[in-house]
Amino acid sequence: MRAWTVKEFGPFREHLELLEVPEPVPDKYSALVRVRAAGVNFPDLLVIEGGYQVRPSLPFTPGFEAIGHVVQVGTECVGVSVGDRVVCWAGIGAFQQYLSVQASSMFHVPQSMSDAEGAAFLVSYQTAYFALVHRAKIATGEVLLVHGGAGALGTAAIQIGKALGAIVIATASNSEKAAICRDLGADHSMNCSTVDFVEEVKTITKGRGADVIIDPIGGEFFDRSLKSIAWEGRLVPIGFTSGIIPSIGANRVLLKNISIVGLFWSTYLTHNPLITQAAQEKLNSLYEQGLIRPRVGEIFKMDELPLALAAIEERRTSGKNVIVM
Repeated sequence: MRAWTVKEFGPFREHLELLEVPEPVPDKYSALVRVRAAGVNFPDLLVIEGGYQVRPSLPFTPGFEAIGHVVQVGTECVGVSVGDRVVCWAGIGAFQQYLSVQASSMFHVPQSMSDAEGAAFLVSYQTAYFALVHRAKIATGEVLLVHGGAGALGTAAIQIGKALGAIVIATASNSEKAAICRDLGADHSMNCSTVDFVEEVKTITKGRGADVIIDPIGGEFFDRSLKSIAWEGRLVPIGFTSGIIPSIGANRVLLKNISIVGLFWSTYLTHNPLITQAAQEKLNSLYEQGLIRPRVGEIFKMDELPLALAAIEERRTSGKNVIVM
């Protein structure tokens, strides 16, 4: 089979190769999935460079998530059957034609969902759902501020926030992306290159601030979010696409009685896999009701993975880029 392979950490343009490799052999707790499409995420860039929180052993195939059909099932792999169409958390390995996946990392999706949507669904929507429901415990009528609203996570957070009854404010890096946020249902959106989001949020909320803030950017956005948050607000840092990991003085948490609650979604697959399956059932229901729909950025062929990664690196993507096998 063909697989994108990294033999040495470094920039993807120099260290990503498309090679012929043996098919994986699943153990008795896993299934073999023929990959139909795979989602391309910002952290893929970090993994290839060796700068992600989890550093895989060399050589490896990158790629966090995929959708495909089960072609073989281990004797102790429960919940799936040959022929099932599933989305998969790979951790690493999604950018290849076949994938060995444990039962806890496979999820059924609605039959009406396209392969491209399925490849863009799992990580972003599970992460946004966990951030809003499990970590921030958002309530109907609360104000939700979503940074990077046109990105893969941002588009998911806007839609789920609206489905849960929140008033959604979204930030974006330009006017075109701000318009995408409004199209997705955001009540307010702004171009942060021309507007001070701190003052804008204060104006929209009549000085109160946002009850929940989703921040996948870090850096200055995290720091300035502390000026935009309401009393007893919850700030959820999810990633650091700015490349800057912020720090905070405890006194700033104390003064407004705020909570900073982190989220690293994939660890739930180890610590509490049942809750991830329950979340997927809820997300599938929201999709079937027409309340959420993955926004697919560009669709690339398998050979074009470097182009998909370049678009993310250059901030040219809205939603999630997908490669099809």
